[in-house]
Amino acid sequence: MNTYRRIPPFVEIMDSTLRDGEQTNGVAFLPHEKLMIARMLLHDVNADRIEVASARVSEGEKEAVAMICRYASGIGRLDRVEVLGFVDGGKSVDWIADCGGRVINLLAKGSLKHCTHQLNKTPEEHIADIRETIAYATERGLTVNLYLEDWSNGMRESPAYVYQLMDELVKGEAAPRRFMLPDTLGVMNPLQVVEYFRKMLKHYPGTHFDFHAHNDYDLAVSNSLAAVLSGARGLHVTVNGLGERCGNAPMASVQAILKDQFHAKTNIREDQLNGISRMVESYSGIAVAPNQPIVGENVFTQVAGVHADGDSKDKLYYNDLVPERFGRKREYALGKQSGRANIAKNLEELGLQLTPEQTRRVTQRITELGDKKEMVTQEDLPYIVSDVLKHDAPEDKVKLLSYVVSTAYGLKPGANIKVEINGRQYEASAVGDGQYDAFVKALRYIYKKYLDRTFPILANYQVSIPPGGRTDALVQTTISWHYRDGILRTRGLDADQTEAAIKATFKMLNIVESNLSLYE
Repeated sequence: MNTYRRIPPFVEIMDSTLRDGEQTNGVAFLPHEKLMIARMLLHDVNADRIEVASARVSEGEKEAVAMICRYASGIGRLDRVEVLGFVDGGKSVDWIADCGGRVINLLAKGSLKHCTHQLNKTPEEHIADIRETIAYATERGLTVNLYLEDWSNGMRESPAYVYQLMDELVKGEAAPRRFMLPDTLGVMNPLQVVEYFRKMLKHYPGTHFDFHAHNDYDLAVSNSLAAVLSGARGLHVTVNGLGERCGNAPMASVQAILKDQFHAKTNIREDQLNGISRMVESYSGIAVAPNQPIVGENVFTQVAGVHADGDSKDKLYYNDLVPERFGRKREYALGKQSGRANIAKNLEELGLQLTPEQTRRVTQRITELGDKKEMVTQEDLPYIVSDVLKHDAPEDKVKLLSYVVSTAYGLKPGANIKVEINGRQYEASAVGDGQYDAFVKALRYIYKKYLDRTFPILANYQVSIPPGGRTDALVQTTISWHYRDGILRTRGLDADQTEAAIKATFKMLNIVESNLSLYE
């Protein structure tokens, strides 16, 4: 069978973040948050339709829908705003109309089991109720789309019921504009989607069918594509895949695959997908997985140095998912797997130029840091360059050969150190109020006993994370010392706070030993 012939020249994208997506456990958007999301979906992302609420949920929901409808009316897109309504004697229709809405997505039962067990009605009774609601909605000026809830199980277990429902509702001037076929429980696979859609289109050619996928088996995207390949004219998605249980089909993934794999056309503006993802992430409180396609934090980051090198050589590691398409940019991770190519890419981005030897030393330093933590950020890089080039001079006269700092319950922290000063080695031990305090006391002991020299007095000690860095990333320790008639300040950079302070201390000692001065 050649399902590809059924691909529509254009696919409508209906976003249900504000209705189905809000059924995510723990997510409840405030009215103004709903308005901001709706504005971005309609104006920036250019979704064909947005489903913004379920009728009769609450007064807050009614306020939100009214705000969205006023905004949409003002920009001439009120017909794109849809609200889920129920077969409830016209109450949902009145609720939507009172909000200023003009489209109702009427929820009917798409399986015999739901009809008889949940409604306790015969198919004929349910069909009569649906017709009555459609007639009333039309009378009040609403366009009607019809959901066949649990359609996937209906096609599997009671197809005769589905066809009976469709036969009675698809004909006549009062027929719904769209029939929306949901996999309510997320039980379908792509082969079943193809089979059931082919049957629906064979029985009802020319009918506009939407498909609404759930992700319980991680097949929402695949099933959505299968529906399009089988003739679906519209797909329902949510931003970041929000939705009940395992969620719905994510808008960004569906859009990218439709365009790249099947050359289907939509109205979605891809460069706005990252922006709407960040907004929904913020308002929902549901973090996007870093490896989620298109919108995840890491998906446009090259880690291996060989990949960065290949990107510089005719873009060997690029694919059609160019980050600029989605309002993003390619990044090159810094860590123990970074090569010089990664470093060079990041230095180029920052406008920093280093000699090959300087690049080698910076690369070595990043590799050392990568062994201690997960990742070095680009924001850390200028600090690392400064740290390496200004202070890691080969002519250091004061060198730390080894040290151990320890803490134990009921005892003061201790430090055992071994240093080299002007070619001679010294060892000492001390205890202090903290690990760094014990370390400095051991150093003071060496300077006083073996060198008969005054050790600079600590004036200030400050710990910070480089701006833009990560909380689990580099720690910068800045220490000020009373030296001669002024203040000498040095910095240390490391993943460990104590080691960062030790590095700052040895930079200070080498400045003193070389008879240099740095005053502030």
